[in-house]
Amino acid sequence: MLELSSVNTYYGKSHVLFDISMNIEKGEIVGLLGRNGVGKTTTLRTIIGLTPPASGSIRFNGGEMARKKPHEVAMAGIGFVPEERCIFPNLTVHQNLLMGIKPGHYGKPAQGTWDMDRCYRNFPMLKLRHRQRGGTLSGGEMQILTIARSLMGNPELIMIDEPTEGLSPLMVAEVSKVIREIRESGTTILLVEQKLPLVLSLARRVYVMSKGVIQWEGTPGELRQREDVCKRYLEV
Repeated sequence: MLELSSVNTYYGKSHVLFDISMNIEKGEIVGLLGRNGVGKTTTLRTIIGLTPPASGSIRFNGGEMARKKPHEVAMAGIGFVPEERCIFPNLTVHQNLLMGIKPGHYGKPAQGTWDMDRCYRNFPMLKLRHRQRGGTLSGGEMQILTIARSLMGNPELIMIDEPTEGLSPLMVAEVSKVIREIRESGTTILLVEQKLPLVLSLARRVYVMSKGVIQWEGTPGELRQREDVCKRYLEV
């Protein structure tokens, strides 16, 4: 579904991603792991087009995405949930969700897709607060709203960046449940998350990154056996 080949990304003259190659198959949850500042978020920004690669290929469902505009990547079927959440604080929960609908899709939900009814059915907390302004929600509620808003665009692949950062244990559990529900719906997920046990419980495969380079890849079970990889790259 998604394949990165020899991707290099810069911030100005600073080389941040070095020949990144990775792939994600339809229906998978793939975890991208590493310490802070090693290039995980930049990888997501590069895929979605916010920080275009200087070289390399990003293919999604056979089409080349490298150097396309973010809205073009989104329309191709990739959703992005940033760490900053970026909700509209003065809009209601309902209005925030409406903002996630892609142009041309309003009022035309296909069977099995995400629409307002399905969103409220899967995330009852949002239905309870549908008239509440986004800026008055808790951090965990904002995170769920951000994920749900992205789903309203019916992405085939959703990229989620640090969804449990700064959340209470109760809300971490709730967000984890949301991610599992998305997986069960058939949506493919690329997950960046600091909580290793959470990623290992969700992902089918993981990539470990350090200093802008993919250092290791394998299954969660294989990573549990690699104490050297965990100590060197994950501070575990």
